[in-house]
This record gives sequence, structure tokens and C-alpha cells, in this order.
Amino acid sequence: MKKIISIITALTIFTGSAIADEGMWLLPLLEKMNGKAMKELGCELTPKQIYDINNTSLKDAIVQFGGGCTGEIISKDGLLVTNHHCGYSNIQKLSSVEHDYLKDGYWAMNRGEELPCEGLTVTFLEYMQDITGILEKVDKKARKQFKDDDEKVIEALSAKVDELIKEAERNHPHCTAQVETFYNNNVYYLIVYKVYTDVRFVGAPPSSIGKFGADTDNWMWPRHTGDFSMFRVYADKDNNPAEYSPENVPLKAKNHLKISLAGVNEGDYTMIMGYPGRTTRFQTSPELKSQIEQNDIRIAARTMPSNQAEMPTMPSPKHLRPYIRSS
Repeated sequence: MKKIISIITALTIFTGSAIADEGMWLLPLLEKMNGKAMKELGCELTPKQIYDINNTSLKDAIVQFGGGCTGEIISKDGLLVTNHHCGYSNIQKLSSVEHDYLKDGYWAMNRGEELPCEGLTVTFLEYMQDITGILEKVDKKARKQFKDDDEKVIEALSAKVDELIKEAERNHPHCTAQVETFYNNNVYYLIVYKVYTDVRFVGAPPSSIGKFGADTDNWMWPRHTGDFSMFRVYADKDNNPAEYSPENVPLKAKNHLKISLAGVNEGDYTMIMGYPGRTTRFQTSPELKSQIEQNDIRIAARTMPSNQAEMPTMPSPKHLRPYIRSS
């Protein structure tokens, strides 16, 4: 089955088991596998307070911003904060020679000044369901029925995946569903999202502040700067996703983060919750060796005297999956 399902799914994420002092953990498995470790590390939230499909939880305040970033809802009226570099392209699209919001920054003084961002989406996680057992049964039955004909087995599995997706979307109006693989194609989840398409730019500092240090600082050095931008999610009168309309209203958020002015102390528990597109955190030594060899080739090609060698573009992940990273 591992071989067949890997053809159906678009992307593999490599993960590993949590260790005593830190880990990168799937939300549905927190209570079963990681709750004790998180408590020992100092987490004061229960797994249910972080991820609960029947009640409001932290997952309702953490969103996928656009196609590749994490954002946080910070008000009951759908106000959202994310990194400056995450909002960068949308701020750029809204800018002009007369109004260069990247150079000068921008702040909406009222809701009427919040600027619609065409094509921008904000995605909320509704729930994740482990469907590995369901697909294993289909795989076993199809292999027996079609005498291990891989093409027929793939068709049967694809049909079942489509059925599960359609059923989930039928049972959850205004939502979209997809099937994703985890643990190197050994576990499969049906993930249901609610995607909002009316998102408006609220404000950001000038790039001289928001992009100070650029990607080098962002990925290499821990720091606190003005690397943020703010947006607001809008919905129809029933709080459901809707295309942009002047009649839409700010989202009535199920949950939002509260800002503490107490500060932090040495040794305090820290946790990141979000949507990494991929991770090499648990790659094996042969995988690391292969990655280094590929990087050496790229570096050699890009530093050739002619500087004209064209390198293939690495594919972007089609979907992002929610994780907890704890330390």
C-alpha cells in the first residue's frame, strides 16, 4: 500500500517520534503521544486546549496565510498578524508609484481604508482524521480482486479517496478537504479546511524596518524586529467564506491569541504552532549526504565565471500541514 498511496499524494513530509526535550508533533496525536512530555517541559495548556475538533481550541487562532506562511488571529474581529516577508508580495501588488506601501509602510485608520488583496487566502483547520485503516482495507480488497494489478489498485484507492473527500465536503459546507500523507507514506489523514478569500491589508511598517536583515536574519538569527504585517479576514453575514464584497463583514473569530505584557523568563516553555511546508528535521544520514551533494552542484554551477547556468527550480509544496514544534 505504501507504494501505491505515494503515487496518489503530492508531497511527503518526513517526521519522527518526539524525544524527551523537544519534538515536532502532529496535532491529533498530542493527547495520545505528547501531552505528558509537553507538561513536563512546562506547557500549561492541555492537548485539548490546543487541538479539539468539538470545542474551540488554539488551532482556531492559528491559520495558513496564503500558500506558504503561518498567521495568527489576534482579535475577535478577524485581525491577523504574520511576518512582513509573508505579506510582502501582497503589499507590493497594492503599491504604486504614488503610494509605495513597501517603502513607506501603511496603516488603515478605519475599516474603510483596509485594502482588499485579490487572490490572497486565509485557511483555518477544521479537523484531521486518520484514514490509514480505511485505505489499507481498500488496498487489500483491490489486490485480491484484481490480482495485484497496480493500475487497478490505484484506481480503487483513488476512487475511495475521492469518495472520502466528497463526503467530508458534503458534511461540512463551505469547507474543502484533501488527503495527505505523513511519516514517510505510512499514515494518511483526511484534512478539512475552511478557506476565506476576502482578506484585506491593514498595515505594515516600511521595508526598512519590516525587512531589516532580510532572509539571512529571518532564517539564521533569533531576533525581535519589526518583521510583521497585519491583515483582516472578512466573511459574509453568516460568517462563512465569500468572495470580496463591500457587504462582507469582519470575521467573528472562534478564538484569538491574547497578548501578554508579563514578558518571558529564562527557561520558560516555548512552542511554535503552524504550517511548515516540509521539514528535514528528521532526515537520515544518507538523505543529508545527498542534500549536501546536490547543494555542492548548485553552488558550483551558480559560481561559474559565465554565471549563465540555469538551475531547476525546486517545486513548492502543494499543501501545508499543521504541526506543533515544542522545546
